[in-house]
Amino acid sequence: MQFRRRIFMNLAAAAAASPALSRVAQAQAWPSSRPVRIIVGFPAGGATDIQARLMGEWLTERLGQQFIVENKPGASGNIGTDTVAKAAPDGYTLLQVVTPNAINSALYSNLPFDFSRDIAPVVYVARLAYVVVVNPSVPATTLPEFITYAKANPGKINYGSAGQGTPQNIACELFKMMTGVNLVHVPYKGGAPAVADLISGHVQIIFAPVSEAIQQIKAGKLRALAVTPAKRLDVFPDLPTVGEFVPGYEASGFAGIGAPKNTPVEIVNMLNKEINAGLADPKIKARIVELGGTVVGGTPAEFATIISEATEKWAKVINFAGIKAE
Repeated sequence: MQFRRRIFMNLAAAAAASPALSRVAQAQAWPSSRPVRIIVGFPAGGATDIQARLMGEWLTERLGQQFIVENKPGASGNIGTDTVAKAAPDGYTLLQVVTPNAINSALYSNLPFDFSRDIAPVVYVARLAYVVVVNPSVPATTLPEFITYAKANPGKINYGSAGQGTPQNIACELFKMMTGVNLVHVPYKGGAPAVADLISGHVQIIFAPVSEAIQQIKAGKLRALAVTPAKRLDVFPDLPTVGEFVPGYEASGFAGIGAPKNTPVEIVNMLNKEINAGLADPKIKARIVELGGTVVGGTPAEFATIISEATEKWAKVINFAGIKAE
């Protein structure tokens, strides 16, 4: 009986350990069986897409398997996020996590996924900045001058954005909330047409992603007044932050990598380690700076905290401004 009982206990222990051993074996084999997809919920060519491709190229080189960017634009990134939320948690489908993921949690009431529950943070790649730009015809060369001008002309100044509920919209609504200015929102279907109309004078101001405005600023087609993060940018070292004139103001986006929930922790940790190594590479770091970003890196837990804080912050602005999804 003692011998039989020992055999039973050994079999039971082996059965209990089997799932853990299977996960470890899966992680050790990853990513040998097939290419890995990085889903980007926005069109190709933007800063979000470019950063995903930078990471994809780096991971391809480091891990010996193709990391392929797949664009699934639509519904402010929700189509791409839904794809990853429903994907197998095997490390072969990843998500380019960006600021709209935090915004959408408050903006949409009937999403088919719960972002905070269904996507596991892997690594915070970069903090993204916006630059406050005006048409050169606007009689203001500094942000305080613009605030004075806007208060003298309530409801007469239009601001553009890439659409209702986009980071540009939310960043400007936070500015309105903290300064008391009355600007009229003109939403566009994307950042490029908004910037084009700013240049032509149909709108007067935009809180634009640096990557969408930097060339027009250098060409003198737009006038930059300030940047939105808490600290000045390396790409615009002489340009003040909004917070230097509006105490407490800070609006910055984020870009990082996520995976479906229950992805083996060994795979998450391997991705985190390799991407952090990429962020230390001078060429990758320089390219992110050119896009108006600041390299961050760190642990999955630290990225989870950033996402949670952004979700809470932007929900307050959305509720205050009464912003509704289009």
